[in-house]
Amino acid sequence: MLEPVKVAFGGYLSRYFDSVVPTTKPLEGFVARPLSKAIAWAPSRMVDAAEDMLALWMRTDMENAPTTPPELPAIIVAMAKDYTPTGRDYTRQVADRQMVMIPGDDKERLFGLRALAGDVRVQIVIFATDEPSARSLAAQFLLFLDETGSRRFEASYRFAGIDTAWPVQIESPDVPAMSIATGSKNLTVLAMDITLRAEIPLFDAPKDGEPNDGKGVPGTDDPAGYPLVQSVSVDSMDGNAMTIRSYEVSTGEGGEP
Repeated sequence: MLEPVKVAFGGYLSRYFDSVVPTTKPLEGFVARPLSKAIAWAPSRMVDAAEDMLALWMRTDMENAPTTPPELPAIIVAMAKDYTPTGRDYTRQVADRQMVMIPGDDKERLFGLRALAGDVRVQIVIFATDEPSARSLAAQFLLFLDETGSRRFEASYRFAGIDTAWPVQIESPDVPAMSIATGSKNLTVLAMDITLRAEIPLFDAPKDGEPNDGKGVPGTDDPAGYPLVQSVSVDSMDGNAMTIRSYEVSTGEGGEP
């Protein structure tokens, strides 16, 4: 459910990486590396285990050569395991199921939709052997957060063979870069915590054996939609008021009424 947010935030970090200006000698090497050798994902939120995560990073075989460990500076990113609904003073979830047609669906199928509005915490930790490089990376990341175009990005969700884009917003760019104490005298660690406010769709379609429009196969990546009312029969009219006393439902070829 949150994997598309993680993937989209990875693209967001790639944009930051491309914007970094090397203000120190170590940063010249940082920007010259491929993204995968400069920024990496950690399994979970890890400020309490910063040195453990750095040790894991240093042991990672990036070149299929154990004698060539990754260099510093480096950035490790972690997404918290918890989840919090976004405050109602900011937005509301679509808790009551709506019936929708996804734009771009040539079959014009009808699906159910609810939408979560959730806060996702992410931590960015910078490791450097010198304080100026660590501080520069942190300051430039916070500057990147403050850019107008960086206050939001989109996560892509795929359903019924169709990709739809849903917004993810940065709660606030006013984030401090906190120094994390370590047992190493020549290591500077700065941690930044940000909150992503994500809209997450939950689509649904008829299950196998349930009424459907016959335009797909229930239970697959190309599901059938819910039946549509395609015609209405009017039995009587009284002045300007029309009374519908009966209706006909047509689901299309292969569907069940």
